[in-house]
Amino acid sequence: MAEPILLLERRRAVARLTLNRPERRNALGPDLVAALTDALRSLASDVSVRAVVLTGAGTAFCAGADLEYLERLRAASVAENAQDSRRLRTLYEALVTFPKPVVGAVNGPALAGGCGLASACDVLLAAPQATFGYPEVRIGFVAAMVLVFLSRQLGERLARELLLTGRAMTAEEAREAGLVHRVIEGHRLEEEALAFAENLASGAPASLALTKELLWHTSGLPAGCALCLAETVNVFARTTPDMQEGLSAFFAKRRPSWPES
Repeated sequence: MAEPILLLERRRAVARLTLNRPERRNALGPDLVAALTDALRSLASDVSVRAVVLTGAGTAFCAGADLEYLERLRAASVAENAQDSRRLRTLYEALVTFPKPVVGAVNGPALAGGCGLASACDVLLAAPQATFGYPEVRIGFVAAMVLVFLSRQLGERLARELLLTGRAMTAEEAREAGLVHRVIEGHRLEEEALAFAENLASGAPASLALTKELLWHTSGLPAGCALCLAETVNVFARTTPDMQEGLSAFFAKRRPSWPES
């Protein structure tokens, strides 16, 4: 029996998702795109899961699109290509709007669409041998959807260089640029990622979800518009059960017991 292309394991309130196509460097074929999208949707509504770790099996995190699959798409119609692109967009949206913290544990190359997955994570930890890049221009492709995350995170100047040259950054370069939060020795990477995720999972679920949503929707907005949206969220946050429990726990000098949301 063949192994699943996506592994799901749980440790307390943390779910670990492992891209499991090591023989293909965890390339994003349609089956893996669908499996990861479905898993994120399921975990989003699972109240027992409060944070996620995303990593890759073998020596790569994710090498991007499966080029053999792209080769087959050359004979596909515009409508078929549009449908395939829409599936990929749905995956990225599911990840970037996921209501719980996502920690990326990048154990090796994260390239093209794989770098897009990495940059869509909330926190990114990387092994020293990890690399990050968008080589699409070298095969006549365009890093179209992942460009959205990259330019938001690193700024347009650095994004232009990376996208137009197709060069890869080392883990240390990515840390200095602000894409990676910490570089951690490979043998400790997954354990550190799980510990980091467990720490994030101790936060109030509604507060975490609202914070992520506000970050996504205010990015690129004029300051006045962003403040108006933030004001609305501020008012709503004061009415949540998480806020009530958090204040009660603070004054009682106890750990909060967050209500299931």
